[in-house]
Amino acid sequence: MNIPAAPKDPEKRRDFFYIIKNKDIFGTKMEDGRGIQYLYQSDGRLANSAQITGGITSEEELSLLNSVEGFRKLVHSIGVSVETKEPSENVLFAFQMYGKNDIYGGGTILNLSLNGDGIEKRIYLSDITWKEDDFIPGQIKVIMEKPEQLARLSVRLYLNDGFYAPEADEESETGFNSQEYKDMLANSIVSYGDTERLVKAINRAKSGKETCVAYIGGSITQGAGAAPINTECYAYKSYSLFKDKFGSGNNVHFIKAGVGGTPSELGIIRFERDVLRDNTVEPDIIIIEFAVNDEGDETKGDFYESLVKKALNQRNKPAVILLFSVFANDENLQERMIPIGRNYNLPMVSIKNAVTGQFYKKDGEGRVLTKSQYFYDIYHPSNTGHKIMAECLFYLIEQAEANVNGADGENSTEKLLLKEPVVGNTFEKIKLLDKRNTYKKAEIKPGGFTATDKILQCVEMDTNLELVPEFPYNWHYDGTNTGQPYFEMTITCKSLVLVFKDSGEKDAAKADIYVDGKYIRTADPYVNGWLHCNPMLIINESTSGSHLVHIEIDKADLEKKCTILGFGYVE
Repeated sequence: MNIPAAPKDPEKRRDFFYIIKNKDIFGTKMEDGRGIQYLYQSDGRLANSAQITGGITSEEELSLLNSVEGFRKLVHSIGVSVETKEPSENVLFAFQMYGKNDIYGGGTILNLSLNGDGIEKRIYLSDITWKEDDFIPGQIKVIMEKPEQLARLSVRLYLNDGFYAPEADEESETGFNSQEYKDMLANSIVSYGDTERLVKAINRAKSGKETCVAYIGGSITQGAGAAPINTECYAYKSYSLFKDKFGSGNNVHFIKAGVGGTPSELGIIRFERDVLRDNTVEPDIIIIEFAVNDEGDETKGDFYESLVKKALNQRNKPAVILLFSVFANDENLQERMIPIGRNYNLPMVSIKNAVTGQFYKKDGEGRVLTKSQYFYDIYHPSNTGHKIMAECLFYLIEQAEANVNGADGENSTEKLLLKEPVVGNTFEKIKLLDKRNTYKKAEIKPGGFTATDKILQCVEMDTNLELVPEFPYNWHYDGTNTGQPYFEMTITCKSLVLVFKDSGEKDAAKADIYVDGKYIRTADPYVNGWLHCNPMLIINESTSGSHLVHIEIDKADLEKKCTILGFGYVE
C-alpha cells in the first residue's frame, strides 16, 4: 500500500504581493533551440509593479525594492508558478541582480527549476550566497524547453516579519463588450482631422489595389509587452482589423518599424531604411508613435515635426496618424505633439485619454479595466493593452470612413503643409550615413575604427520573430588599435547626428566628440547602461558648411571597445 508521507509542518503565513500576476509570456528562440522571455525589473519597474500589481502603498517598502540590500531586507522568499501547454515541461526561472561595477556579470542570480504545471515553488533568500558587487534587482529570465510558445507566469514576493501587504484583490474580467468600453474608444480621439488621405487609402484597399500600412515608433511599436510580440502587438492587431474589413485577398501589406528605447531623433534617420525599405515601398498609411520616447529629444519637437512632415510629403501622399501611447504614471508628451498634429489637421489618437480615467474607478462605477490589466510593466502595455491600442486606432479609421471629412480649402492637410512649422522641420531631409550608405561630401578617415561590431541592438520587424540587427554597417574600435584611438570625418552639412552604441558591458569605452577642434560632448555608453542606439546632435547650423568631426577614445579606455553606428546628416 502506498501511503503518502506525512506533510511538513505548514510554513508561517507571510504577507505577500504580486509583481507579476497571470502574465502571458512568449519564449523567443535561443541558439540552443530553447525559448526565453526577458522581464526587466530595473529603472523603477520593480517598484512600479509592486504598486500596480501588488497594491503596495508604503513608501518605505517601495524604496527598498530599488537596491539589492533593500530587497533582501524586505523579501523573505520569492514564489514562482508557470503554466505551459505541457505541464511536465521543465522551466528555468532566473532573477538576476545587476552588479555595481559589472552590470551583467557581477550580480547574484537566483535560479529556480520548476514545471509548467502552475504549482508554485519558492526561492528562499536565506539560502542564497550573495555577491559583493550586488547593486539593484535587474531582470527576470524564463527559459522553456520549447521556443515560440505561450506560457503564463506569476511571481509574488513573500515579506519578512515587520512588513505588510494588502490582501490580493481579485480583478474582474475586462469589460470589452460594455458601453463604457465603447465610450473609452471614443475618448481616445483627439482629432479626426482631414480624413481625405485616410479615406483614399481605405478605398484603395477596398478596390483590391496593393495597400500598405506602416508603423514607426519605439518599443511599444516594436511590440514590447505583447506575447507573442509579432502577432499580439497593437501594430499587427490594428493592421489585421484594417485588412479584414477593407482588404481583398492579400492586397493589404504590413510594415512594423519599432525600435526600443529610441526617439523620433533616431526614427527620422532610419525612416527611408525601415519604413520605405530603401525607397522600394510607398506606404498608404503611416502611424507615428513616439509620445513616450521623446523626452530626450534635444530639440523639444523639431525632430518629431520633421518626421511628421517627411511622412506627409512622400510622393504618394500617405495618410499620417499620430498615436500617443502612455506610461504607467499616466504621463506622455502629447501636449507637445498635439499642436504639431493640429498644424496639419491630422488624425490623432490618445491612449492616455482613453484609459487613464478608467484606472481610478471601482467595480460598479463603470470600470472597464485596471491599470494592472492594461500594463505589462511600467512602460509597456500587456496583451490587453495592445488590444485596446489597436481598437482605438481602428475606431478612428472606421469613423473616418463613415464620416468623411475632406476639409477642403484652408483646413486641408495639403494647404496646411505650406504653413510655417510649429517647432521646426530642420531635419526633414536627413539621410543616413554609414559604411553602406555613403555621401560624396563626406571624407572619412576611420583611424582605429576599422572593425565591424556584430553585438548590436536587434528588433523583430514586421511579422517576423527573427531578430534584425540595427545599424550593422558600423565603425567599430575593438581596443586593439591603440595607436589610432580616433575617428575623423570631414563633412559638408548643416546638421549632423551621431548614432552611438550604448552598452552596459565592462569593456565599453567613452569617446570625446570634437567639431572643428571644439569639444562638443562625451559619448558615454554607461549613461543609459544597456545595449541600444543613442542619437546625439553634434552639428546644427542654419547654413551648410565644411566641418571636421573628430571622435577620440578616452585615454583611460584605450583597450576597451566603442562603436559608431552611423550618422544622420542634412546637406
